[in-house]
Order: sequence, then structure tokens, then C-alpha cells
Amino acid sequence: MTSGYSLARRVLRLAVVLAAIGVFSQAQADGQPLKQLNIGFQKANILALLKARGTLDEALKKQGIATRWIEFTAGPQMLEGLNVGSIDLAATGDAPPAFAQAAKADLIYLAHNIPNPKTEAILVPEASAVRSVADLKGKRVALNKGSDVNYLLVEALKQAGLAYTDITPVYLTPSDARAAFQRGSIDAWVIWDPFYAEVETNAGARRIQDAEGLVPHYTFYLASRRFAEHYPDIAELVIEQLAQLSAWANDHHDEVAQALSKSTGLPQPIWLRALARMPFGTERMDDDVFRRQQTLADTFTGIGLIPVKIDVNQARWSQDK
Repeated sequence: MTSGYSLARRVLRLAVVLAAIGVFSQAQADGQPLKQLNIGFQKANILALLKARGTLDEALKKQGIATRWIEFTAGPQMLEGLNVGSIDLAATGDAPPAFAQAAKADLIYLAHNIPNPKTEAILVPEASAVRSVADLKGKRVALNKGSDVNYLLVEALKQAGLAYTDITPVYLTPSDARAAFQRGSIDAWVIWDPFYAEVETNAGARRIQDAEGLVPHYTFYLASRRFAEHYPDIAELVIEQLAQLSAWANDHHDEVAQALSKSTGLPQPIWLRALARMPFGTERMDDDVFRRQQTLADTFTGIGLIPVKIDVNQARWSQDK
């Protein structure tokens, strides 16, 4: 099975090809005024909501800057695009930035969403005999390799007195894992919202452990170092827009569910279920958050998924140091 690190290296090569054929950010032209901001997004995250609202596009248009939104299927691909300059900004969960740093991506952390530990969980079928994490010993557990939920699983097993080698990890994408869960070919699934809410709603999945008290589960707002250093005012504008969006989203779940339902194709009731445990709030990076990220990176190094030791502090924004 391909590691998350190796996958990132392959995607890097693909991104280099994209850059070579001209999919390259205006922001990479040193000393030139920014003409277009290229933003990577996934259709179920907060940047998809920012795109739908259109407030950032309007704010940038007033400065003569166009906005280009580029959809990615997953965080590793998006961060390799960030590394080679096909996009300037991205948002991912906790784990992809650590893998990207290990693959030599020159990214920085701009800010983060407040912790969302209740939005990822270890699930089992309703009729399963598994009642606790300890019962997973010897079981087949599906997850996305090198993802945020991989970190949750490692920490949950540790708390239950088990090692990662005590279970059989089955590395699957969310769609493949959903099918495996439905047909009973796995014993448990570690997954995040909105997939979590969907399988609860439509398959009666039962939670045995979420991330509460184990791992924080952040969303990070990231930029290429070159972009942030050359256009700090635009980076600050994006953070401000995300903060305003977060405040609005907490009080407008129906409208958020409608927008994300349109983006993802999932029914609004599923999104409302997910949003009930998904607080929004944009905050600047601080020493405590960097310490938590270093712990995450060291954990993945410890189980061999990241083959090198990384220093998360190297991804600090210079103005935050």
C-alpha cells in the first residue's frame, strides 16, 4: 500500500507538470502586483462556503484582483499544488501540512479554525459486538491513510492500551470505505463529517469514540511562503474574511447547510446534523497550536508513516514569529 508521503511525492511530480504547462499563480511573479488570487478548496470545507458567499471575490475585485477557485479531491494534492505555485492558499485538516513539510513543501500556517473534535469518530455497525476501542483488537479498521482520522485512531488505541499493530488498518478513500462499511467487510470506520453524519443517518452507524479529549482536529489555513511574504495584506484580508464568515456561519446553519448541500450533493438534513457539532471560529496561530502540530508530526514519524523528523516551527509566518 502506498504511504501518504509517497503519494505526496507523486502528486508533486504531477503538480510540476501542471506548472510547466502554464497553470501557475500570478503571485509567484516576484515584485509584480497581484492580478489573480488562486485558491485551492475541497467542496465540503469552509473555503467552499467562502466561495459560495462571494464576499472575498467582491473585496478583491475592489482592488483589481481576480479570484480563481480550483477544486481538489484531497489535502495532499492541494498542498503540493501550493508548493509549486498553482495555487496560493488552501485549507486542510491537521495531518496534510505535516506530510507536505516532510515532502519539502515550503508552506506556512496563516491561521486555524477552532478545534472540532466531535466532527470525526470511530464508527461501527449498529449491531456490532464492538462496544469500545479496546474491542478493536484484531479487527479490520478502515481509514484514509495519513489523514486526521489516522491520528485519532493512533491516539484512541493508545488510550485503550493498544498499539497500532494490534489492529489491521484497511486504507481506503471515504467512498470506498463507505461501501465496505455497508457490506460488512470491515469492522470499524474512522471518518469525519459530513461522511460521518451521512453514515449515521443512512446506515445507523454507532459511534464508539470521537476525538473529544484525544486530538483537537483543526482546520488550517495555509499559504505558500512566497505568496504570504510578498502579499501579506492579501493574506490578512483572507483571514479577516474567514473570521467574518465564521461568525456568520455559527448563526445561520440553515443557509450554510443549503450552500454546502449544493456544493457536495448531500441532503441538507445531513449537513444540519454535521453542523450541530461543527463550531466555526478563525484564530491566529500561537505556540500551543504549533506544539500540538509537532506532537502530531512526531506521532506519524513514530509509526513510520512520515519517514523523516520535521520541525513544524519552520512553517511559521515570519510576521508571527
